[in-house]
Amino acid sequence: MTIAEVSRQYGLSADTLRYYERIGLVPPVNRNSSGNRDYTEEDCRWVKFIKCMRSAGLSIESLIEYVALFQKGNETITLRKELLLEQRRQLAEKVEELQNTLAYLDTKIDGYEERMMKCEEELKKFDE
Repeated sequence: MTIAEVSRQYGLSADTLRYYERIGLVPPVNRNSSGNRDYTEEDCRWVKFIKCMRSAGLSIESLIEYVALFQKGNETITLRKELLLEQRRQLAEKVEELQNTLAYLDTKIDGYEERMMKCEEELKKFDE
C-alpha cells in the first residue's frame, strides 16, 4: 500500500506516518522501485496498533519504550505486559473520570428547561 492509502485507511496524515517511522514506532517501510514507501500488511498492523494506543492516551515515549522492548524479543514479554497494564490502569481512571463528568452533565440537563422557565418567570416579576 502507498503512504496515501495507509493515510486514508487509518486517518493519519502522511507526515505522521513518516514521523512514526522516523522515531521507530513503525519499522522501516520497504520502498518500491521508484523509492516510494510500500506498506506491507505487517507495517499496517503496526500503524493500527500505534493509532489505537495513541487514541487510548499512551504517550509517544511509552510507545517508543514498548517497541524497543518488543524488538529485544521474548525475554521482555513480562516488561511489555507490565507497561500495557499500567497504561490500562491509567486509561481506566480516565474513563471513570469521564463517566463522572457525563453523569454530572446528565444531572444538569435533566429538568434544565423547567428550571430555566422558573427563572424566567421570576425575572418577569421584576419587569412588572
